[in-house]
Amino acid sequence: MLLYYLTEMPIASIIFFFTLATSIYTFSHEQLYGKLMLHPYSIARNRKWYTILTSGFVHKDWGHLLFNMLTFYYFAFCLERILAEASPYGHILFAVIYVGSLILSDIPTIIQQKNNPSYYSLGASGAICAVLFSYILFDPKITIGVMMIIPMPAYLFAFLFLGYCVWASKKAQDGINHDAHFFGALSGLILTIICFPWVIKHCLAQF
Repeated sequence: MLLYYLTEMPIASIIFFFTLATSIYTFSHEQLYGKLMLHPYSIARNRKWYTILTSGFVHKDWGHLLFNMLTFYYFAFCLERILAEASPYGHILFAVIYVGSLILSDIPTIIQQKNNPSYYSLGASGAICAVLFSYILFDPKITIGVMMIIPMPAYLFAFLFLGYCVWASKKAQDGINHDAHFFGALSGLILTIICFPWVIKHCLAQF
């Protein structure tokens, strides 16, 4: 089974295991944990641009990690397989979508929080939202269980999710970077359309 994943979906496999390993390791190594987190204040002043990438491989706690990795598992492996079937460069394009969205999802936060020394952010949520929304373009009618309870078509979930992110970004006081979720989802859509322009027609044809 492991060989199958590594052979057929190598990029998703590497990201999955590396994120798990890095996150679990940093749970007990707080000094490294702090160095890898996104800190817009340090990026603006000390040019710690590498944290845009490294912050996507560490998580706040077990709940944060497990939720993100479950979502990644259900959609990222399927997406890489779809992209590999659609293009001889599918594996590379999957990496472009994931890493590109990881970077793009953090840019608004960096701009907004660059003068706030107490603000930190971490987690792969922005890139994973990108993977989810990219997958929805290929299969918009798949049923998604919201919070694993309420089933609904993926396209409906997408609209509700984006709406919630906009609302939560302005109103919620839960310590969650909703902007990263929103811009990660948009980045996933945009990068997928750039890489596969025909996906728009394919998506609309499902209705």
